[in-house]
Amino acid sequence: MIRNLDELLAVSKSKSSNNNMVIVNGVDDHSLEAASKAVGLGLVNVIITGDQNLVKENCRELGIDIGKFVLVDAKSDDEAATKALELISEGKANSIMKGLISSDKYMRALLNKEHNMIGAQKLLTHLTVVDVEAYHKLLLVSDVAIIPYPTLEQREKMTNFLIDSALRFGIEKPKVALVAPTDQVVPSIPACVDAEKLTNMAKEGKFPNGLVYGPMGLDVAIDKESAEIKKVDSPVAGDADCLLFPNIDAGNVFYKTSAKFCKAKQAAVVLGSKVPAVLSSRSDSVETKLYSIALATLLSN
Repeated sequence: MIRNLDELLAVSKSKSSNNNMVIVNGVDDHSLEAASKAVGLGLVNVIITGDQNLVKENCRELGIDIGKFVLVDAKSDDEAATKALELISEGKANSIMKGLISSDKYMRALLNKEHNMIGAQKLLTHLTVVDVEAYHKLLLVSDVAIIPYPTLEQREKMTNFLIDSALRFGIEKPKVALVAPTDQVVPSIPACVDAEKLTNMAKEGKFPNGLVYGPMGLDVAIDKESAEIKKVDSPVAGDADCLLFPNIDAGNVFYKTSAKFCKAKQAAVVLGSKVPAVLSSRSDSVETKLYSIALATLLSN
């Protein structure tokens, strides 16, 4: 079982085999530094779409050998996205990463039907892996960036995505906490109602490879003492591997609080696309982008 994100780097390197990643408008320092480290570790080969002159200038300033990358010139971030997805379609790249482009533009490009990037589930969602000292293992979290207010059907698919991803980390029976403001089923709170329905689905065998339970407050999901005090009787309580947040409001605040206040290490990708798609914030660190590349490599094998 992969216990932390540094182990993820090592495992992903061992699984890496002719992975070509294209970075959309990868002209910024953090993307270039992360790409350079990833190539140096043997995780991926890197193609960069964007202004070639700017890439070369920034690489010179950073002391990065431009020969590590294949460059495809593009004069705007929109053109960079189009050219990146053309490379995917042509089979010249088998994973993609967001560089200096807004998440909205990046996602619009992935969702463009002309590029045929949507997988069999017909849903793109977001996975964040959080490595924080305050918790005894990695947490896989969804969705902090793409789906604002998921429907019950979407939440069912997201739960399966979480379980499938956790299995790649060597977790034999992933424990999924359906996070809500309270552990009680309050009819006026949609998160609680949907969590009860998903828990009933789990009892009916809809999630055979995982343990799914909710509604569950975040404190109960990750803290055994809170679970005991509140008398929540579930193997998920206090020992969750995965957190399914009710909406992007809660998920995104958790993501940024973990990073900025708790100094958590993180990795982030899009799930549901035909090739692994790294989606981290433009403000994320070089370390986060590198871990995200490793995560994409793990999920692609």
